[in-house]
Amino acid sequence: MERMQQPYDTIIEAFATHKVPYDIAACYVWLAGAILSIYLPVVNETFLRVVFGVPVILFIPGYALIAALFPAAKDLGGIERIALSFGLSIAVVPLIGLALNYTPWGIRLDPIVISLAIFTIGMCLAAQYRRACVPAAERFTVPFSALRQAVIREFFPKETGRLDRILSIVLIIAIVAAVATTVYVIVVPKEGEKFTEFFILGTNQKAADYPSEIMTGTNSSMYIGIGNHEYKNITYTVETYLESMTFDEKTNTSALKAMDRIDRFKVPVPDNQTLVIPYSFTAKKTTYNRIEFLLFNETVPGDRVQGMDRINQSYRDLHLWITVRSP
Repeated sequence: MERMQQPYDTIIEAFATHKVPYDIAACYVWLAGAILSIYLPVVNETFLRVVFGVPVILFIPGYALIAALFPAAKDLGGIERIALSFGLSIAVVPLIGLALNYTPWGIRLDPIVISLAIFTIGMCLAAQYRRACVPAAERFTVPFSALRQAVIREFFPKETGRLDRILSIVLIIAIVAAVATTVYVIVVPKEGEKFTEFFILGTNQKAADYPSEIMTGTNSSMYIGIGNHEYKNITYTVETYLESMTFDEKTNTSALKAMDRIDRFKVPVPDNQTLVIPYSFTAKKTTYNRIEFLLFNETVPGDRVQGMDRINQSYRDLHLWITVRSP
């Protein structure tokens, strides 16, 4: 009489090293490659980060979930598994991000990587166990060897001559080159317009509540924002000035009467990042009626350049009209 398989026998069978299904092993290897491409120095600056990372977001979590839910070959066909893998990945990954949003860790790189890795590995382990519970003849397997033999028969049939074999090799090289070119175009996009964002925010980091009524000798606070979209790291220079401006209604022109520097400081901003920094200033004269913010990228004119010439030579400039009163 055949002995019934015990749960621990199934566990041993499921997690024996030499019995890990090839598709589940491929998920483990690809996930490990993605993690290395994110955190390994030098490698994380290459296109490999995108090549390994995109499938971990769009395909592998859903495939692992499908493998855990449908361990038998008769449950789903190959095309259905692939289609559902994409669909479930697109559904699961945002849900993981939504859950992280309500945790102390938030939606950042490290929590996302750890959460996706735990989910994918957990589903892969569940898939291994569930397949071990199914008779070997009924388990779902990816026929890698059969696919390889089919490709060989398609491109290199035994009855073909030497010329046909050469043409088949050229065709394979052309297909590989086309796929590689497509991947390169996707992961290394053409540089778009280069520009820098320069903005100021009020006390609540919103485009409102700017200081307008200012008392001499008291601090007024706001925020300065710089967004670097120049496709390289840049150390910007910010200068702030208090100014006295007059307006001639007859000629409809403004004249700069006084321009006193408050601050000059450098702000290093990495490529494709935006920094918002707090800033405060103090006005000592009631004659001021405007505060000027000048942004310089890598070229700062000498101190001899003053007034409107300095404003015109800045990379970006902003200003606020203010009223300065005595306490």
